[in-house]
Amino acid sequence: MLSPEEWSALYLSAKVAVCATVFCLPFAIGLAWVLARYEFHLKFLVEALLQMPMVLPPVVLGYLLLVLFGSNGWIGKLLNEWGIQLAFNWKGAVLASMIVSFPLIVQPIRLSFQMINQQLEQVAGSLGAHPLRVFASISLPLALPGILIGSILGFSRSLGEFGATITFVGNIPDETRTIPIAIYSLIQQPNGEESAMRLVILSLLAAFGALIANYYILQRYQRKLGAGHASV
Repeated sequence: MLSPEEWSALYLSAKVAVCATVFCLPFAIGLAWVLARYEFHLKFLVEALLQMPMVLPPVVLGYLLLVLFGSNGWIGKLLNEWGIQLAFNWKGAVLASMIVSFPLIVQPIRLSFQMINQQLEQVAGSLGAHPLRVFASISLPLALPGILIGSILGFSRSLGEFGATITFVGNIPDETRTIPIAIYSLIQQPNGEESAMRLVILSLLAAFGALIANYYILQRYQRKLGAGHASV
């Protein structure tokens, strides 16, 4: 049985991960489409910026978020005037998770778009379909495996986010204390190892479930591709 503190961390982690994934998806799909379909100057710079959260220390990301979105930050001051506070708030944890998980969401979606037979899109366009309709009715459904995989990876990464979150929003019970932060707090307390181990097991189960889901989606997609090639 989980304690109220552990349930709170579990609920908060799930809420942050779901919000981060949902808010990332539209931007990830748009950027993945552009990177998969277009060549343009400074594309390498866009791709480098996309990968930055993967290579930067999470504490650096958290500090930069604090500088930009803190109460005295460049953007934070404007948001405070509109009644929006991100620093030391669960909404800030969502922002930190979005930035860290965004590259993991984009890459599978981009790969799915690149694997689509563009002749299907061209035929639909030649028959008079609007580009937006072609995208919504052909490209997006065919890219669904990548979207699902990206969503699972982003959700899992958000569940495990620690460094940027604790730097930007702190360690506030029932507000910003997600599962990783709760584990960190519990191992600093006397007799907290048992509670920490329960949360560690939950994290392992969540990560293992995400990997199994990714494997299942990939296998199913590969079988469909094999069936399609065989019919051709």
